[in-house]
Amino acid sequence: MQQTIGAGAIGGLLGVIAGAYLASRVAHPSTPPPAARLAHERASDVVSASRVQLVDAGGKVRAELAMSGDGGPALFFYDSAGRNRLVLGLYSAAEGEAPSVVLNDAQQRAAGIFRLFGSRDTPVVVLKSQGQDRSIYGLNPASAEPFLVNYDGKGSKNDAFGNY
Repeated sequence: MQQTIGAGAIGGLLGVIAGAYLASRVAHPSTPPPAARLAHERASDVVSASRVQLVDAGGKVRAELAMSGDGGPALFFYDSAGRNRLVLGLYSAAEGEAPSVVLNDAQQRAAGIFRLFGSRDTPVVVLKSQGQDRSIYGLNPASAEPFLVNYDGKGSKNDAFGNY
């Protein structure tokens, strides 16, 4: 009698396990196996777009991730009037895809630029006034020696130190 009860209990347990498995397959026949589901979840984490905009509560574009006019990727920031005031990006392939930070004045002219320059990717800071270069500080792309160049209001160059 005990053997019959034990065999019945084991048989019942196996039946419950088999039934649960079959029920899960019948209830969700299109559910992919775990490995396929993980691959799909990873693929759905990718968003592809040519432009992504961040808008404020009033619907104005305040930031944008897009390709710049010269073909380099950039993150643009706009003030409440819609003026481009800050750009973080890469220059075009023709400019060696150098990274840059550009601060624009209220007329959307570059007022300050920090970028890498030349084949040795030396850092350079360009300070501008009304769209004209006024002071350039950096490392010479040929020698990596520091330089500082200032320009007067008429555009005449005055080397403070180093060569550029």
